[in-house]
Amino acid sequence: MFSKLLSATTVVLATTQLVAAQTSTACDPTKKTCPDDPALGTTVTVDFTKGKSDLFTAADGTTVTYDGNGAVFTINKAADAPTITSNKYIFFGKVELVVEAAPGAGIVTSFVLQSDDLDEIDWEWIGSDTTQVQSDYFGKGDTSTYDRGGYHSVSNPQSNYYTYTLDWTKDYVRWYINGQQVRELLYADAKGGTRFPQTPMQIKLGTWCGGGPDSPEGTAEWAGGRTDFSQAPFIAHYKTLTITDYSNGVKNAEKYHWPSGSDGSYSSIDVITGDGSSSSASSSASATSSAKSSATSGSSSATKTSETKSTLSTSTVSATSSASATSGSESSASSTATASGNNDSASASSSGSAAAANTSAPATTTSGALKTGFSVSALAAGLMVAFML
Repeated sequence: MFSKLLSATTVVLATTQLVAAQTSTACDPTKKTCPDDPALGTTVTVDFTKGKSDLFTAADGTTVTYDGNGAVFTINKAADAPTITSNKYIFFGKVELVVEAAPGAGIVTSFVLQSDDLDEIDWEWIGSDTTQVQSDYFGKGDTSTYDRGGYHSVSNPQSNYYTYTLDWTKDYVRWYINGQQVRELLYADAKGGTRFPQTPMQIKLGTWCGGGPDSPEGTAEWAGGRTDFSQAPFIAHYKTLTITDYSNGVKNAEKYHWPSGSDGSYSSIDVITGDGSSSSASSSASATSSAKSSATSGSSSATKTSETKSTLSTSTVSATSSASATSGSESSASSTATASGNNDSASASSSGSAAAANTSAPATTTSGALKTGFSVSALAAGLMVAFML
């Protein structure tokens, strides 16, 4: 029994390490008073082929060059992690990115929306995976479940430009490749909306190395293996970016204000307009309730069918094989450590997802986060598993 206890606990602790990490935030408005978020409030197109955009700020240590292919993000060594972050926020919106991902085992290219309280929506590319791109989402930095991420078929994203789109409203998130929807997340599907991304977000673009000599084994495995720097440089080209801020349905938005006591729900956040007036989403509470009810009733079938809408189909695997794939998928952690959260801390770990643990049906393949450390709850889970053996 004791050997079973050790074995089971080890497995649970290892799994916990894959999903415990979260991205960083400079100020979480649900925990303290933070500055208002400056609103984009309109639609803009950023053409990186014409050079640097004032809409973005480079992370410390970042060097980005520009040419006819757009913004050039270069990895020459393991410590390189070029990252830029928008200095404006969108409060629901649509973002379209034309990008050619960086090649190379262990090299990750990322396109992330992230909020102050760690809501997040992602696209991620593994440099050695020439057939797929990964999608993901997080609510409030929660990495406690295994059912968030997915793989979507796309041919040679490291040598072809594709348009990757995130369409984000209070009711759904939709992922598109070249205009074809490959995934949909409904509000009710994210733990009844409690983990649905719904707070003002910045846009973060970045490329980083998950296969460096000091990267954890699991991170390197998820990122496609150890990076051979004799093949450097590894380059991603971010070409153009079109951003539309829905401003939660309010015109002339200038700021997004989190009142004291905000629980991180979209209805608790005020939109401050150009004339100084404030419009709160809570005024549409009845419409919100109706939307939630509709999302709940249709969520299961919609989610299952949306991933097969195009020939760029979502790859699925069984829960067992997903769990195996996830043993190396923890690097969405570092991903948003650099590509997502690098603006706050170069060493920050990112949110990631792990493989779906639903044993009754196939589950979408997922990516995951990495964080070492001991978990009392994990130990308890280990005890439970052991006594069930």
